[in-house]
Amino acid sequence: MMKIAVCVKIVKGEISPFDASAVEAALRLSRDVTVYSMAPESAKGKLSELTRLGVSAVLISDQRFAGSDTLATGYILSKALKKENYDIILCGRQSTDSDTAQVGPCISSKLGIPLIAYALDIKEENGTVICRTRLGDEQKKTPVLVTVERMFELRFPSFRSKVGTVTVLDAAGISADVKRCGLSGSPTKVIKTFYREESERKCRFIEPEELSGLIKKLSSKERVKLNIVPSEKKLKEIWAVGKEVKKQAEAIAEKVVYIDEKDPCVIAERAKKEHPEVILWNADLASRRDAPIAAAILETGLCADCTALETDGKKLYMYRPALGGDVTAKIECKTRPQMATVRTESDSADILLSIGRGAEPVSEKLRAFAKKIGAGVGASRAVVDMEAAPYEEQIGLTGKTASPKIYIAVGISGAVQHMCAVESAGSIIAVNPDKDAPIFKYADYGIIARAEDIIK
Repeated sequence: MMKIAVCVKIVKGEISPFDASAVEAALRLSRDVTVYSMAPESAKGKLSELTRLGVSAVLISDQRFAGSDTLATGYILSKALKKENYDIILCGRQSTDSDTAQVGPCISSKLGIPLIAYALDIKEENGTVICRTRLGDEQKKTPVLVTVERMFELRFPSFRSKVGTVTVLDAAGISADVKRCGLSGSPTKVIKTFYREESERKCRFIEPEELSGLIKKLSSKERVKLNIVPSEKKLKEIWAVGKEVKKQAEAIAEKVVYIDEKDPCVIAERAKKEHPEVILWNADLASRRDAPIAAAILETGLCADCTALETDGKKLYMYRPALGGDVTAKIECKTRPQMATVRTESDSADILLSIGRGAEPVSEKLRAFAKKIGAGVGASRAVVDMEAAPYEEQIGLTGKTASPKIYIAVGISGAVQHMCAVESAGSIIAVNPDKDAPIFKYADYGIIARAEDIIK
């Protein structure tokens, strides 16, 4: 029987939906499952609930772990996991509060085992783990770490199931060096946070019959470019992995060395010898998988999914969304090299039509309409949860980001968790029968109508 460990994060008393998916994936693979969580003692109750599913539970808790960033968290979890020999370690792709997707790759690097990221399904055959992922099909021999997308709904415990015990381990229990834990052991530091401001888009309302002409008009416009402001003072030289981050790199550095190598281990070994001040990566799926591996090898900080960079000529300051998109954090890295994954120009379709809960009853007609206007199709989390759209189409914090020329949101309310994923769209057209729907605050154009009214 396969021996499986699952790492989960408990936020406000609840398990991240990605981590819940990982627990369900483990239960489908084996009856020998142990759940690990690094959390305060207050999380013990939630872990006790999980034991009713037949899993063992380990709470890694020590006041000295408080404030750990992703590198410190990856170190702490890897020390706990080393106490046993697991065939498969599963992690949710990301948590919903920090959204970095770094801890899983970091753990795999610390343990020296292969990584499969963004798994959409998972099976095991004769010691080989086979996954369909967002980057294609992959298979690796065990032991292996797999990060899981939000593909599986966690089952409910049976009525007669019993609560098991939760093992609690502190720093001494996992032989952790406390200097590498908590705030003092974390190379990244949040300097300041800013509450998300309302969108600057000013919504102009139009009639349903005007939509076709508007789409033609907006389609002729050039794609909106990222607004990158060059720093007054620049760093002398930095590295950029690939040319995708060219504009961002040149805005903060006098000289940019472009790295064509894709293997994060090779990049890290070269960095050990050449000591770059900064390494920038694109915030695409591959780089969000690879950059944490390099950061773990280099024992340095990594800021994920940055929307802006600035420098005073010595330090790099990085800005990224946090807390579900409600907050922007300004972050610095205390170690070298300073590393970041950066949002760049997207290869999204020119037109993307997303289907929300309010439009789900006519989703098939909307798909036909999207095909007619040459649009790709997306969906809100609610529609995916209803199994009316595949997860691959989900737009939002727990799905994917998109920056098309034209984003048409049909029957979508406008929650910040959804809108933060499309804030780089050229034009946003909202269709909703509720004139007070929040979506209109983020839209350039609004149509107060039902979905049926735009596809007549």
